[in-house]
This record gives sequence, C-alpha cells and structure tokens, in this order.
Amino acid sequence: MKKLILLAALAVALAQGADAQTIDLKNTNYLSPYVFGHNLEHTRAAVNGGLSAQMLRNRKFAGKPSKNEGVAADWKGIGEKVLYITNRRGYTTHIGNPGMSRGNELNCQSVQNLVEGQVAGIYQEDLFLKKGEVYQMRIVTKVSAPVSLKVELTDRDGEKVYATKVLSLEPADDWVVSEFEMVPALSDKTACVRYTFNKMAEVIFGALSMMPKDNFHGMRNDVVASFKSIGPRIIRWPGGNFAGEYRWKDGLLPVDQRGPLQAATEIETQPYTYGFDFHEIDTDDFIALCREVGAEPMITINIAWSSPEESAQWVEYCNGGEDTEYGRIRAERGHKEPYNVRFWSLGNEMGYGHMEGPNGPEGYAEIAGKHADAMLRETPDLELCSSGPYPNDTWAKHSAAPLADKVRFISLHHYAGGSKHFTTPEDIKKSYEEITASFQGNINLAKRMRESLNATGKDLHISFDEWNQWYSWYRPSCVSEGIYTARTMHFYINESRALDIPIVCYFQPIGEGAILITSEGSRLTANGQMFAMMKAHQDGKVCEISDDEDYSTAATIKDGVLTITLINSNYDSEREFCFALKGKVLDATLYSSKDVTPHSFFEETPLEVKAGRKDIKTVLPPHSAALIRLTLGKK
Repeated sequence: MKKLILLAALAVALAQGADAQTIDLKNTNYLSPYVFGHNLEHTRAAVNGGLSAQMLRNRKFAGKPSKNEGVAADWKGIGEKVLYITNRRGYTTHIGNPGMSRGNELNCQSVQNLVEGQVAGIYQEDLFLKKGEVYQMRIVTKVSAPVSLKVELTDRDGEKVYATKVLSLEPADDWVVSEFEMVPALSDKTACVRYTFNKMAEVIFGALSMMPKDNFHGMRNDVVASFKSIGPRIIRWPGGNFAGEYRWKDGLLPVDQRGPLQAATEIETQPYTYGFDFHEIDTDDFIALCREVGAEPMITINIAWSSPEESAQWVEYCNGGEDTEYGRIRAERGHKEPYNVRFWSLGNEMGYGHMEGPNGPEGYAEIAGKHADAMLRETPDLELCSSGPYPNDTWAKHSAAPLADKVRFISLHHYAGGSKHFTTPEDIKKSYEEITASFQGNINLAKRMRESLNATGKDLHISFDEWNQWYSWYRPSCVSEGIYTARTMHFYINESRALDIPIVCYFQPIGEGAILITSEGSRLTANGQMFAMMKAHQDGKVCEISDDEDYSTAATIKDGVLTITLINSNYDSEREFCFALKGKVLDATLYSSKDVTPHSFFEETPLEVKAGRKDIKTVLPPHSAALIRLTLGKK
C-alpha cells in the first residue's frame, strides 16, 4: 500500500511538471574525507556499557561503599555474619601526575568470613549470558589463609547453576591473578556471577573481569561492526571534556591494574558510573579500532595536568621508532611499526569554567605553545588543533593568531536545541520543526567563526569537532533527529570547502547517538542510518547545485557515478525533486517513517525514480531522505 501511494504521488508530480534543478558536473570541489568524523568520548556510554566488551560493572570497586554494609556500588554481599570493607590496598594504581589523583579511585574489596563453614562472598546480577558462549574470566586476589574460591554463573536467585569453577588460592606477598574460561549451559538475560568461599578467612579482591572471548581488543565485535557501517574517517579521542581527566600513561599498565579515573569538576563525563571511568581502552586499542573501521586517529591531550614533556612522550609512543624510549615501549608491547598519528588537539574547550587549566586566551596560548613545541620536536609534520570558546574575536586575536605558525586548526563546537515535547499532535509537529531547523545554528556559527579567523590575517582551518542536539545522548533517538543529522551533513558536504572546515566530528556515535546498544546487541539509530547513507559521498567530488538554499540535496561524482542524497524535511507534505541531467539509475533507496517521535527509525525501501530523456524525477514523502546512484549519459 505504501509503495502504491508513493507511485501515485510520483505520477501526479510528473504530470504537473516542475522546474529542474541543475547539478553542475563540471564545477566540482574537493571534499575532505574528515568531514565524515566522529568524537569518541572515551568514557560515558560510549565505552562503559557500549564499546567495551567488559560485562562487570564497577569491577575495580571505585567510590564509597554501601551504607552499613561496606560493599562497593553495583555489588552485593553473600552471608549473614561477614565483614565487608572497601579500602585502598594498592592493586590499581596511576602512573605519574600525583596532583591529579582524587579520592576513592584506588579501592579494593575485602570480604572477611567471620564464621567457619559459612558461605561468604560477593555477587553481581543482571548479566546477559548466552548458552555455549566462552567467557574469559580474571580474578585478582589476596587471601589470609588457603581458600577454595568458587566462581559460579547462576540465575538471579542463585538456584540454577550454569557453570562453576573452583580456584585454590594460597597466601602470597603479592597479588595473584587467576585466568580461566567459563561456558554457561543455558542462556539467561538476568544472570549472576558469584564469588564465594566458606573458610574463616579474608579474601581481598583487587579487580574482577568477565568478557566474551570473542572480542576485538577488549571491544564488542557487534559494536565495532556497527561503527564501521556508518563510515567514520577520523575519530577524536579520548575527549571532549574527558581529555582533561585522562592519564595516557595509565594505559601502559595491565587493564585490570589501571586506576579508575574520577570526574574532576562535574560528573558529566561519567554520568552512568558514579563519576568514575575504568580505563578499559588504551592508546593501542584506540589505534586498532581506527584501523579496523578505516578512520584516521585524532588524539586530544590533557593540557591541564600533563607537562609538555609528557605530551611529547605520547607523540613519541605513537610515532617514534624503536630507537626512541617510548617507541621502544610500544614495540615491546607488540606494536613494532609506528602509528603515525598526525592529528592532535591541544586540550578541549579551554576557556570555559568546566575545564581545568588556563581560562584566558593569553594564558592558554602560552601553555599550548609549549606543548606544541615539544610535540613538534618529536614529529615535525603534526597537524595541531587549539581550542577555546569560539567563535570569539578576542581568542582569535590573542590565542589563534599567536599560535598560527604551529597550530593550523581551531576547534569549534555547537549543540542545538533544548528539551522537546511529543505528547500532543501540536507538540509533535512543533518539536519536529524545531529540531530539524536547528541545523541552521551550525551554519551561523561556522560562518561567524570563518569571519573571526579571517580577521586575524592567518591561514587557519576550522575543526568542527563536536556537534549534535543538546543532551541528545540522554534520550532515545528518533527520526526528527535523523533529519536534523542529514541536513547538517548536507551543509558540511556542500560548504566545508568554502568555509575551510576540513574536520567535522559528531558527538557521539556509540551508545549515545548513532548506535543503540543493549547487552543483547546493537543497531543503528535514525542518526546512524543517515550517517550510513551519507558515507556514499566519501571520496567523491562535490557538485554545485542550483536553487538549494535549504540544503535538501547533496551530489558527488566519482569514477563516472553520480551519488545524490535528498531530504524532504517537510512535516506533512511530500516534495518533488527534478534534476536536469541524463543517466541510468543504478540503485535508489528511500528512508521514510510514519513516526518522528522518540524510539523511531527509518524504514529502508526501494525508491521509485523516473529517468527521462533530459531529467530524472522523484517524489519523497514527508520527513524522509533518499539515496540515488546513477551513471551519467546513459538511459
């Protein structure tokens, strides 16, 4: 029925006729591959409960313990007469920067069984187990006496046991790391893992780990595949705000030993994990991810807490040969060839109150310049990006301009819109129109930024490395935001060359925008579907389009194939598109939906396109998008 309605609409539109737009196939422009970028905030839902394959929550026992019990958050105790103490015993740790350390980061969990023969221990529930899946387990412990520690995978009540492993632990001066595998006999969406013993003794847990054996560098294969499907060409990491809390050298420690990182001035970077991050992914893992999905890495340094020497050492670790101190460390860790990371950001959003470090342009320029000099001595051809509260003429004059000889990119961020309402038909239409029109904020800011930078007389490029709807990462995605994403991408595709914006990064794709993740799997959101559609433009030349003031169309040409993406942002009316060109349609896909409210997705169906002698025509239903690919000069 839906297809018949579309065909009827197309017939009416073709009968009425329309003025054809012109796609200029000769006047084309270079399209930077880095327009198709993403900002991967290391923490938040992107890693914990997202990209990371780690199944256990608070596995390093960070934060304050529970009232009157002494058990770390996300864990529960087993036994009636048991003493639980969450304190520092020295397994997890940090490397360097002692002034950056914050309380309750480096904890362990003590379990003292006060009655011989009593079953005592800790457990965690709501784990998703798959029958026959191999799970890699690690336990870091110290014991006061010989103990048989039983590890069980059970149902929620502990009555059904799906797998069991018994470890014989002996007292030792150092921590003991036990590694083994477990395979559950049944699937369970609300399973538990239990660690118990019945000896009158103390067991101290330094860290616990559980993840599917089938993982990619500690990351979920399904999430990596979803990320790859949206075509990221540059990934900014570890932040964002989190860059001001990240300690890169901790990544040189074994993953279980890396101390949790506590949010400094606000909980925004770790809103789902009690204000702590558990450093599951290090530099090597990030580079492996970039290579797997086909993206260039862009690393943001911690300019507030790291010295210029430490930033230079990070560059050396990534780019240095085996004859350098940190290049040798990388090689010894199994990565002989340099990573050749070219893009580096000198901090994030400096000049705002939520970031530690210098808040004025002169102070920032001074410290950023020192970091830049040290980093460029290691790799002279780095592409560096400075930050600030842009667009801002004062910062452009007193920060961007003085740094211009060594820092060519300037960071720009924009989050559009506010809270939305969808409880009445009127609310739905109003919210949809506000959301989809708010892409104009990106345009206004980019143009203002270009004017500000041009006024310095310096050759400076814009790195628009964070953009999205405000707080969109806290709510379900929907088709309304999908249309916003598509319109924003059309603007960047069509105007990035003219406004000199070679780098564009969406915040943020994994777990909070483009990819919806549950314990059972992952799928693209409406935003993700639009990124997957837009990647068809990658590596093409951008064609100029007549009469396209609302950025409804983008067209690129590559190897004789013209790729066109279309957007009908109208809420309740269809839209005809007609282009004065001749070609043979290779494929055409419509992305449409009757629903634009939260939890909505696009349905992907074939799009009817009429290829005439001198033009091609099609009709899009309300709030939809389309992809058309055709060879030129053929019918």
